[in-house]
Amino acid sequence: MSTNTAEIIPSENSAGLNSDEIAALNASYAPLKFDERIRRLYSDFVADKVLVTSSFAATSAYFLHIISTIRPDQAISFVDTGFHFPQTLAYRDELIRRFNLKVQDLRGDEYQHEWSVKNKLYESDPDFCCSINKVQPLESIKLNYHVWVSSLMRWQTDHRSQLEIFEERRGIIKFNPMVDVTREERDAYIAEHNLPFHPMVAEGFSSIGCTHCTVPGEGRSGRWAGKPKTECGLHY
Repeated sequence: MSTNTAEIIPSENSAGLNSDEIAALNASYAPLKFDERIRRLYSDFVADKVLVTSSFAATSAYFLHIISTIRPDQAISFVDTGFHFPQTLAYRDELIRRFNLKVQDLRGDEYQHEWSVKNKLYESDPDFCCSINKVQPLESIKLNYHVWVSSLMRWQTDHRSQLEIFEERRGIIKFNPMVDVTREERDAYIAEHNLPFHPMVAEGFSSIGCTHCTVPGEGRSGRWAGKPKTECGLHY
C-alpha cells in the first residue's frame, strides 16, 4: 500500500481503497491521538476531497476546535433538518464566530420536507423522516468526496462501540478520529480551552437532535424516547 492514499487511483469507491488498504490505515492511525490523526489525514488524502460534518450539538466545540486549528479553511457541512432547536442554531452561530468556520447548510428536498411536516412522520415513521431530512441531503453530496470525517465515539452507543477509525460506508471512506476518545478526555479538553457546551446540556440534554425527537436524558436515552431507534441513519 502507498503511504499516501491520495496517490491511489480510485476503483470501486470514491477513495479507491480496498479492504486491505483500509486495514492498513487503521493499523497506522491507531497509535495516534485525535489531533495527530487529523493532521495525518490531510497528508494522506486530497484536502478538497475531505468531507467534515457536524451536528453542532452537545459538545461539538471539541471536534470543531481541533479541526479549525489544524485546517482553518475546511468547510463544515451541517444538515439543517428544519426541526432544530433554536439553541442549536444559536450554538452553531456562536462556534462559527469563535472559530471562524466556513459552514455549508444541507437541506432535504423542500416538497418532501413539507410533506414530512404535514404528515408528522417523526411520530408515525421516524426512520423515513430521518431519511428525508437527514440522510438524503448528505447522500446528495457524499460521492463528491473521498473521505468523510465524523465525531463519533465508541462510548456513546452499542452501535458506535464497534466502529473502527476507518471503514467503508456506502461508497465513501468514513473516518472516525475520535472513536476511542473517552468522555473524560473530551470534557477535560473543553475545560482546558474554555470552550462552550451546547446551552441545553445544562438542562439535562446529553444528546441533542430534532425538537420532536429529543428529551432530556443521559447518553442517547433522550433520543427517540420510547422507540427502539437510537441512530438517525447517517452512520449506518
